[in-house]
Amino acid sequence: MQHAGPIIGMPFSLEGTAFFLEAIALGIFLYGWDKVPKWVHWGSGLVVGISGVLSGIFVVAANSWMNSPSGFDFVNGQFLNIDPIAAMFNEAWFTQALHMTFAAFASTGFAVAGVHAILLLRGNNFVFHKEALKIALIFGAIAAFAMPITGDLAAKDVAKRQPAKLAAMEAHFHTMENAPLIIGGIPNMETQTVKYALKIPGALSFLAHGDFHSEVIGLDQIPADEHPPVLITHFAFQIMVGMGVLMMIIGFTYLILRIRKRNYVDQRWWQWVVALGTPIGFIALEAGWTVTEVGRQPWIIYKIMRTADALTPMPGIKYTFLIMVCLYSFLTLVIIWLMRRHFRSINQTYQNS
Repeated sequence: MQHAGPIIGMPFSLEGTAFFLEAIALGIFLYGWDKVPKWVHWGSGLVVGISGVLSGIFVVAANSWMNSPSGFDFVNGQFLNIDPIAAMFNEAWFTQALHMTFAAFASTGFAVAGVHAILLLRGNNFVFHKEALKIALIFGAIAAFAMPITGDLAAKDVAKRQPAKLAAMEAHFHTMENAPLIIGGIPNMETQTVKYALKIPGALSFLAHGDFHSEVIGLDQIPADEHPPVLITHFAFQIMVGMGVLMMIIGFTYLILRIRKRNYVDQRWWQWVVALGTPIGFIALEAGWTVTEVGRQPWIIYKIMRTADALTPMPGIKYTFLIMVCLYSFLTLVIIWLMRRHFRSINQTYQNS
């Protein structure tokens, strides 16, 4: 932050503004029932959604700058001619923000639908839970189908700017034309091969460059001290794609059932499917962020600063880290308690009505 703060600090401050706006609007939405006019209550929910999306985009803009640093001149170890606008709207921000936004909608949609499915399985057979499940799955399904498109845009961008990351994602050790797409498999770093993998000839070349015969750079053209951790990056990428496919399957099944007007919501098998799908979006999110961060290594600012050189020299940093862990652990318990209380209140309202 000593070097990057003046360059990329703006989206962090904007994210903070969006976050606090979201928090204020969320308080009005959750606790303003029958206390504010209906249009104010509805508007507060809209503000929560918009500010939440903007908050995520601002954070991703800062992260994308780490993958595609711009908005400055790096001369003799000094950051000069700083342009915060150019830094924020760097070459990677659009594809990363687009993919992350749809991933967030998919993950949240399936998680919310899963919660209502669990409540239906527990016997809370209220119209509220059935309708909420349908609405959440609509958003989740649409976002899940959009993710391969946004992911393809992001992958093509990574292939151009960060070939080492793409090579680690696919465990692509050797530069070649008509490069195969690897599904699954266990990379062997010593032999530089991938065992037990399904390979689709030419597919990686097409995904990376839009041409089945294009050359895809492998790790053999990357200096050894700039290789990302291949095992972690490859497994995380496979998990992300696998969870995305599961969301698409559930979403496709939902849309088919909805088109055929089947009374699927009351079917326990369908409630179990949706309930078991509750965490898959968040698993995909965590795996995707692992790909983004681990795949950039050993750089914290790509091609500018190594992660090892960015370690803070400040003493006692472990104590503030432990304090933050304890604080956020406490806040996690508080939010779980509040959400459980909120759900009980909703159920009690429907039981009384």
